[in-house]
Amino acid sequence: MQGPPDHAAAPPGAPHRGHPPPARLSLLRCLGVASGPAAALAIALVPSGLHAVPGYGHRPAYAAAVAAWMALWWLFEVLPVALTACLPLVLFPLLGVFGRGLAGDAARAAAPFVDAYIFLFLGGMAIGAAMEQWSLHRRVALHIMRAVGTDPKRLLLGMLVATSSISLWISNTATAVMMVPIGLALLAQLESAAGGRRLTHYGTAIMLAVAYASNVGGVGTKIGTGTNSIFCGFLADKLGHDLGFLRYMAIALPFVVLFVPLLWLALWRVGKRDGLGPGRARDALDRELAAMGPMSRGEKTVAAIFAAASALWILGDPLRAALAPPLQDALRGMGAAAGFKVQGKHYEATVAVLAALGLLALRALSLASVRRMPWGTLALLGGSFAMAAGIEGGGLSAWMAAKLAVVAEAPLLAQLGLASAGTIALSALASNTATVNVALNVLPQDLGVLFAATIAASCDFMLPAGTPPNAIVFGSGYVRLPVMIRTGFLLNVAAAALITVYVYGYARHLIGG
Repeated sequence: MQGPPDHAAAPPGAPHRGHPPPARLSLLRCLGVASGPAAALAIALVPSGLHAVPGYGHRPAYAAAVAAWMALWWLFEVLPVALTACLPLVLFPLLGVFGRGLAGDAARAAAPFVDAYIFLFLGGMAIGAAMEQWSLHRRVALHIMRAVGTDPKRLLLGMLVATSSISLWISNTATAVMMVPIGLALLAQLESAAGGRRLTHYGTAIMLAVAYASNVGGVGTKIGTGTNSIFCGFLADKLGHDLGFLRYMAIALPFVVLFVPLLWLALWRVGKRDGLGPGRARDALDRELAAMGPMSRGEKTVAAIFAAASALWILGDPLRAALAPPLQDALRGMGAAAGFKVQGKHYEATVAVLAALGLLALRALSLASVRRMPWGTLALLGGSFAMAAGIEGGGLSAWMAAKLAVVAEAPLLAQLGLASAGTIALSALASNTATVNVALNVLPQDLGVLFAATIAASCDFMLPAGTPPNAIVFGSGYVRLPVMIRTGFLLNVAAAALITVYVYGYARHLIGG
């Protein structure tokens, strides 16, 4: 079965997916390039408490130097984030961060790049790529919007529900790129029904709905966005706390359900100023669905494999409990199970890889679609896990824990509020993955606080630079920066408050259980 030709182009304003044009060499860029090595040298060479952590020697300072280098280059986007993520492969062994000799440190630095969560995210990317190849996600979104209703107020809710539902399973950027043309088609129909009048306010609401729901929807599953995988990998490797797929959804998905109505209320305040009547948006939805025709064999294959993988992930805990003992016995019999324990991430990664292989075997995923997958994200995840391993193995975490003891002794509600607000503010200036990498390694190691920071990293709504979906919708011609800043500021405040209350009253009780 051959995939359909990929004629879809990104909407105007979408970031170019190929190689970016050479950046003009400027003083600011030079400062950004120099900031990482300069900070690393200062931390590594200037005498400080980092050089006197009992039992670790200079290793905490070297781990901090590499972490600062990576954080600054991520924040200033000096190199593609995936390349910056590979710094531990070189610097940790050279500096002896793990204290195991050159070969031992090299192996320890490389191990996170083949962590089970890397393969889980790889399988998730393959499923998302297959959905995009056959436009299955587009069909699902159109049906959701049609079911919610086509009155302007309900249509806005439908756009939010459809976009966030798709973003649970594929990247926020891909979701936004797919939903912007649908939104533009609906607006064209509504404007025609309004006598050709441009719907400036409602258009802004629809486009911002695409951006905001693309970001928030990804919070709900382990594969929805890279920050979730970074968080789960951090908990498993550093804190020894394994979150199953269903349990993570039980912890995170209600936040999406609670926040989408807040998005709706905030955006309807903007959109209702156009004074729209009933409109004829259903005609546009019907035409879009009619143009897609009946479900193809490829769509059905992808849907079946996706449903099977989802069921296996959701049933992971009882199935793993049944499968793990005989598997460990078999591995022990082959002499290959020394110190190895089958965890939830191993089971989930196996399901993800089998789903990807099934898609390839059934020709529901083409090699062209595989090549277009964001492979750099896997390097980013591996580098994130490697940085965390260096901070732990190099003794920096012990030093940080001592310094943050005062913060850790503050009331939990205050910790959650500071983590939420601080992470949202930082994510306005840096990518959500860079933000969560910094946050997880500097915040008190409380599960609820770390989870609050992870959610908050996906909740910047003020600036186009905050996330790719925010930037994508600017190309629609409907979104003005002052409107986005005003609306986004209110939503940022609402997100920080809701995250604080949500984690304190609900999520922390599940995540630590």
